[in-house]
Amino acid sequence: MSPGPVRLGLRENIAQFSLLVGINAFVGAMVGLERSTLSLVGEADFGLTSSAAVLSFIVAFGLAKSFTNLGAGVFAERLGRRRLLIVGWGLALPVPLMIGLAPSWSWVVAANVLLGVNQGLAWSMTVVMKIDLVGPERRGLALGLNESAGYGGVAVAAALSGWLATEFAARDVLVVGGAAIALTALVISVLFVRDTAGHMALEQSRNDPDANEAAPALRQAFPDATYRHPVLRSCSQAGLVNNLNDALAWGLVPLFLAANGASVSQIGLVAGLYPAVWGIGQILTGHWSDRVGRKPLIVSGMLVQAAALALLAGSEGAVGVAAVSAVLLGAGTALVYPTLIAAISDAVSPIARAPTVGVYRFWRDMGYVAGGLIAGLVADAIDFSAAIALVAALTAASGVWVALDMSERRRPSLATARRAG
Repeated sequence: MSPGPVRLGLRENIAQFSLLVGINAFVGAMVGLERSTLSLVGEADFGLTSSAAVLSFIVAFGLAKSFTNLGAGVFAERLGRRRLLIVGWGLALPVPLMIGLAPSWSWVVAANVLLGVNQGLAWSMTVVMKIDLVGPERRGLALGLNESAGYGGVAVAAALSGWLATEFAARDVLVVGGAAIALTALVISVLFVRDTAGHMALEQSRNDPDANEAAPALRQAFPDATYRHPVLRSCSQAGLVNNLNDALAWGLVPLFLAANGASVSQIGLVAGLYPAVWGIGQILTGHWSDRVGRKPLIVSGMLVQAAALALLAGSEGAVGVAAVSAVLLGAGTALVYPTLIAAISDAVSPIARAPTVGVYRFWRDMGYVAGGLIAGLVADAIDFSAAIALVAALTAASGVWVALDMSERRRPSLATARRAG
């Protein structure tokens, strides 16, 4: 059966949109499996004593995901969104096997390189494809639903893997869960997902004042999103710091709680609360940002995250306080996460969207690298609380940066802005 006419809108594309929401839940679940257990596996199964050594898997993941995001944004226009999504899931298949058979921690680190590539391709493409489908009117809501599904998957998998690890070996939980998720998502992507390049082209023809505008090359998109464009550079640094504190929550918080006597199931509860609040909250905050603007939510979200981390730093590892901190951290992240990508999409033309979002996601996921290094090194040099407090201060500074540097003015394209200048 041939596809129907190309139309923009959430309601008009509800079947494909819903399918991509479901796939992104699988993307999140692949990472969620590691959230409550992998740091503990490093200590228990491989005898690692250094926090920096344990967190090396997050550094490897962040590097791989960052550079994959950069390439995905460019190759989405050349190879197609759907093809990159399928390649991403194909590369996820070896990850659980490598973790299960790992004779040394270096195998786990290598598996997380592949996981980073999977996340960079699969999550980037679900983001871009949903933006393509809905058009400009309900972009914040679309991104809220996308990120909600992804981090809902993280939350469920984190809590479930922590609970199952009390009954079964943690590595076995990761292997079985990871294999089931990767295979299911690959089959669904191959059989049911359709490419959205036609939707992007339709939006471009309707909204681009320069009908001849081409997708920017990486040498143009990278400096635009890194330092030239005030909105884009504000979003890029905020995204980096957001994932810096997410790396801390992923890798260091389980070690911090375990060192203060928390059980694996309690760690799983805290690890699951944070992305659960984050995931659910994004449905509301994405839609809210369509109404009130992006900047207020980004600034307030970064400051709420900073407050949550400050509370955690002073908690001495008490599980109840850590749970409250996880809820606040999730709420702050929900304000920020979909809003940043919506702000990026507002600032560029449809043809420039994929490359620019790719650069933003490069810098955002470099936060995992920075977070893994900073948290691990400071925890080894001083203690866990000092590492958490430092990240809280960096998060607050990022919110102040956005408040001072980011403009709410939306522009149809960077090319238009250059011509006007």
